[in-house]
Amino acid sequence: MVIGLVAILLLVIIFAINTFRFTSKQLARVEPIEKIQLDDRCTQRFISAVQIPTLSYHDHIDTLAFQQLDTLFQKNYPLLYARMHFRAVNQFSHIYKWKGKDPSLKPVLLIGHTDVVPIENKEAWEEAPFSGKVKDGYIWGRGTLDDKINVVGLFEAATMLMQEEFVPMRDIYFAFGHDEEVGGHAGAKSIAKYFEKEGIQFEYVLDEGLVILKEALDGLEPPLAMIGIAEKGFTNLKLSINLEAGGHSAMPPAKTAIGMLSNAIANLSNQPFPARIDGATRGLLEYAGPEMTWLNRALFANLWATQSLIKNSLGKDAAAAALIRTTTAPTIFNSGIKDNILPSQAVATVNFRILPGETVQSVKERVENIIDNESIEITVDEGISSDPSPVSSTTSFGFMVLQKTLQETYPETVIAPGLVTAATDSRNYAPVSNDVYRFTPVCINRDDIKRIHGSNERISVDNYHDAIRFYKRLIENSAR
Repeated sequence: MVIGLVAILLLVIIFAINTFRFTSKQLARVEPIEKIQLDDRCTQRFISAVQIPTLSYHDHIDTLAFQQLDTLFQKNYPLLYARMHFRAVNQFSHIYKWKGKDPSLKPVLLIGHTDVVPIENKEAWEEAPFSGKVKDGYIWGRGTLDDKINVVGLFEAATMLMQEEFVPMRDIYFAFGHDEEVGGHAGAKSIAKYFEKEGIQFEYVLDEGLVILKEALDGLEPPLAMIGIAEKGFTNLKLSINLEAGGHSAMPPAKTAIGMLSNAIANLSNQPFPARIDGATRGLLEYAGPEMTWLNRALFANLWATQSLIKNSLGKDAAAAALIRTTTAPTIFNSGIKDNILPSQAVATVNFRILPGETVQSVKERVENIIDNESIEITVDEGISSDPSPVSSTTSFGFMVLQKTLQETYPETVIAPGLVTAATDSRNYAPVSNDVYRFTPVCINRDDIKRIHGSNERISVDNYHDAIRFYKRLIENSAR
């Protein structure tokens, strides 16, 4: 009994000491800056870009729309085109170089994309998807969140600085792809290869990514600004079975093509990849934890003892669960042609979003071990497979500049690193920079996340103006 009480007391002491030492990772002595005033003209320029339907499809793009957007940019931002060196890549992807004073400093690369995804159901939109209508303080339209806000926001910020005769110390590059939504082969991949061929290495790269999220975590009152320091990989595994014969449905054998493949998929779903709290996700908890209520702070300060509890809690929410494991998602199943014929063939596609620390090959090997059926062939769709990105530093110049800029322009937020679960153009730039970050400067709630690639995509006018202010300050902080 005494030994047990002593053990409990020691545990309480250890928890208390760790919690006490679990101090804030927010930068000290960073003062908010005064908000610059923006007028309606910058809003109208953004709306005019949203109104052009720069749609990209897997087999083609609307070239006329991209030509119209290029013309619009040249009309709206003549100073930028006059003072930056411009290079077209595969016609509709563009590189802009703003030459700095000191060539010994590594340049910075700020990237985005101009294409948008097609509209699945126009009837579900409250306002036409390319109207750019302003209603209830919001700009409505495809691209307002993904990703014209970043492209146009950067144009606006750079133009404002040029009007102030600001000249950066280091080179500042913008690079905007036109096919991110379909893999970025003609855009980001080609741009990154150009930089690699030219031997250009960047201090850091910033792409679209995570956001400032309201009510992001239980026990955290301020909005959470998450800077993506890594990106999950992805692959599609094709599972196929081809029996010698099918047969009549009136006399089904013990094993059928659909039955065996269905069992294989059920086994994969019932044996998820193990959950892990490490890398970017651990960093998120370490940065956000000290800003939370006492109980949550104690839990995150003592992960050595509470990790299982936290894994179980995060696993109950689909979005949170994706941060701690490689996800398994059956997406396509094809088999059968008639209700009384047993098919001899069945094919399924299973999508995996791969946690850093694992690879496409390790995922394939695990799937083979779980299925353990020689009749089922497992192949990787090489065309769209990608290992997880490297994990970027949280102590680098780039991360510190992003954190400082956020604390200056969004002083009410808590800043933390995070893991991006979707695919972005940023994965192509690892060869030209050790530090690649993913962040979109908008403050939204969970319901707004569904609007990205969904119906009723929109951004508030105030949010858009704040994004311009963020980019202006980021360039100032990065360029010195």
